Amino acid sequence: MENFTPWSALAGGALLGLSAALLMLFTGKIAGISGIIGGLLNPQKHEASWRAAFLTGMILSFLLLDPFGFSFPDTTSASIIVVSIAGLLVGFGTRLGNGCTSGHGIIGMGRFSKRSIVATLAFMASAMFIVFIRNQLGVL
Repeated sequence: MENFTPWSALAGGALLGLSAALLMLFTGKIAGISGIIGGLLNPQKHEASWRAAFLTGMILSFLLLDPFGFSFPDTTSASIIVVSIAGLLVGFGTRLGNGCTSGHGIIGMGRFSKRSIVATLAFMASAMFIVFIRNQLGVL
């Protein structure tokens, strides 16, 4: 958290919004990551190529940003067990909420979807609660 700057957060948010808007503008598709990955795992006709391109661009974007000083946070001290459990919980929550944070938080909120507003409030409240517990009790 010590490397957080409002400018990098603003740039990241702007890039997320731009990519989501461009995908919707040019293809009519929603940039929900869980839906994009799910569509790759169970591909429909003429759907796999744009999904693979979107995910490849997202994964390789660090190559474009590295010369500008952007980098991933250091996660070498993270427990693989905690990270795995967190990933499973995120996957469960994605299915339970009929969409992921990017789908609800970026696209759904931008479309003023009531379901997405409720979902975003729920996962933001959950995240704040977990951070509070972790900071106060030193667990998780």
